Amino acid sequence: MSGFEADLRALAPQVLGTLVRRHGQFDACEDAVQEALLAAVTQWPSGMPDDPRAWLLTVATRRLTDMWRSESARRRREEADALRTVPSEPSAVDDTLRLLFLCCHPDLSPSSQVALTLRAVGGLTTAQIARAFLVPEATMAQRISRAKARVRGGFTEHDGALPAVLQVLYLIFNEGYTAGAGADLLNTDLTAEAIRLTRLARAALPDEPEVTALLALMLLTDARRPARTAPDGGLVPLEEQDRTLWNRDQITEGVRLASSAMSTGGLGPYRLQAAIAAVHAEAPSAAETDWRQIAVLYRILSRIAPNPMVTLSHAVAVAMVEGPSAGLALLDTLDDDSRVAHHHRLAAVRAHLLEMTGDPTAARAAYLAAARATASAPEQRYLTTRADRLRPDPPDPSR
Repeated sequence: MSGFEADLRALAPQVLGTLVRRHGQFDACEDAVQEALLAAVTQWPSGMPDDPRAWLLTVATRRLTDMWRSESARRRREEADALRTVPSEPSAVDDTLRLLFLCCHPDLSPSSQVALTLRAVGGLTTAQIARAFLVPEATMAQRISRAKARVRGGFTEHDGALPAVLQVLYLIFNEGYTAGAGADLLNTDLTAEAIRLTRLARAALPDEPEVTALLALMLLTDARRPARTAPDGGLVPLEEQDRTLWNRDQITEGVRLASSAMSTGGLGPYRLQAAIAAVHAEAPSAAETDWRQIAVLYRILSRIAPNPMVTLSHAVAVAMVEGPSAGLALLDTLDDDSRVAHHHRLAAVRAHLLEMTGDPTAARAAYLAAARATASAPEQRYLTTRADRLRPDPPDPSR
């Protein structure tokens, strides 16, 4: 992405957030911003304005005014605007954050929250979002259109908004870091956008430790990306990664942010996950990882934010501390959990722990079951390769 494109992507949600705050009408405001961006692409190469955001806001407002003048309801809109109390102008960051909160409105499903956030705040095209989630562009367009219709009235204050925003940002990052399906393991557009948006959220909410912790978690996790895939695109598990390839700048920043978040008092799910990621990041090697500390952190996390995926990771940590049988016993508690009972990661973790117990036959069967259950080609190759390593040797015909 060029510097010019990056500037436009950063400015677009600021302008859209301001327009929606002032006028409501999400769809109309977005159309006006898109027209302003097109005008910028045409005119800015010949000379960048002194205040690009103000330029875009002025052009978009004019487009919005033109659209409204063409409607028979113009007078009603003007009367409504005249009666509205205009608050003091918030900052561009505040408007971007308000737009992010709007996109994560609780009336929307998680998938719609993610799609609308990427479209309105992230600046990704509908085609890019559709490719990231492996659905037809028309399907994604309908999903985004329905989401816009649900939030057409503008910003709505609602309790519990911040956890929803953080969850959406976390979902975007995770989808980019481990794509749920397709030929590629990573989608760096999504991970970079999740980190950028979380930085914006932290700029607006610097005293919210869970926001700081989520940014730390993303940075510490993304730092491992250069070592996470082999030259052929295959998955490299954590214990086999070349740690000299990890991004040390991201680790330094991530550890600092995680420490800051943990020092505020109280515990939250992102603070605990960031602390776990920091323990992994600071270990000189896989063998020197402080698994006992990780197991304790996961035990606390499973109490304050129980989740089957947390249990999966907790089982691995328990296996490293108490032995694979203890980890398998913890996995058994998930067999009747409909959220994960047929998920490939449950089978994959079970296979890994069975392999640790010295039961290659059961481990191989579990690896193959996991490979059949995932739609990710890199994960399928990795799991199948693990299973092939455990294939029994053919009988020797000379015997």
